[in-house]
Amino acid sequence: MAEWLQTTFDMTGVQANLVLSVALVVVLLGIWWVVVRAITSRVEDSSVWYAARKVTSYVVALSIVFGLLLLWVGALRDVGTFLGLFAAGIAIALADVLKNFVGWLFIMLRRPWRVDDRIEVDGVAGDVIDVRMFRTTLLEIGNWVDADQSTGRIVHVPNGKVFAAHVYNSTEGFGYIWHEVVLRVTFESDWQRAEQLMLEALKGAAGHTVEEAAHRIRRASQAYKIRYTHLTPTTYITVKDSGVTLTGRILVDARRRRAVDQQVWRALLLAIASEPAVEIAYPTQRTFLRDPLRIEHPDGQAGVPTERHEGGASHAEPG
Repeated sequence: MAEWLQTTFDMTGVQANLVLSVALVVVLLGIWWVVVRAITSRVEDSSVWYAARKVTSYVVALSIVFGLLLLWVGALRDVGTFLGLFAAGIAIALADVLKNFVGWLFIMLRRPWRVDDRIEVDGVAGDVIDVRMFRTTLLEIGNWVDADQSTGRIVHVPNGKVFAAHVYNSTEGFGYIWHEVVLRVTFESDWQRAEQLMLEALKGAAGHTVEEAAHRIRRASQAYKIRYTHLTPTTYITVKDSGVTLTGRILVDARRRRAVDQQVWRALLLAIASEPAVEIAYPTQRTFLRDPLRIEHPDGQAGVPTERHEGGASHAEPG
């Protein structure tokens, strides 16, 4: 009889905890819904209500977790056994979920990326549009679209990737990346004049001042060891098979790389079109024949000798 009463009492306590747990979840979710509706109806700025909604969601989620722990830990006699079993179950059955949650904590505390950053994680590049407890959402760039422009697709990246993959952040630090424009001119061209045209095009496309870039670098150097001594546009010269290669190097905003590239090329093409001493090179082949070619007529008589020149053209020698 005593054992039956004890079992009945324990079952009643478990049922009461179940009812209280459901009531706690329903009440907190109702509070979250009311708060979110009030914010979205009264605030017009989407960035403000987005941030408020995220904070409210985190507060409600943590309140549910702590409330359930208080209910169920208090109902169990052996707290140590409960915690041990709970931790083992989480580690075995929810390893990936736990990894993503710890990754979220790392992202919130260390900030390897945040909303509006342009990042690349595990081969996926895009602009961060949301960071949740288990995943980060990106608006994809690149892939089949050239020059880092948006594809329109949304990609969800597990937060655990922050520990397992390389993370490239194009906007963290001082907000600029180096962009290169490659121009190849023929050996017969005036490559010094071509270098001047390249520098003029780069300077015309630079949308920032050297002082602004230097200021951002000084600010970023407080957190990272970033040192650049040369911030102005510059060119480098090298020789390839089909001509002289000029590589222009310029600091650009991470989200304006294609616009700057187009601006530089427009200026270069217009300048080269009005500059007869500079010609753009392209892959070519030159063939030289030392002996003249003779053409046999159908009647067996030898024709006039011909000589081949570049491009396959030929002309008749005088008889």
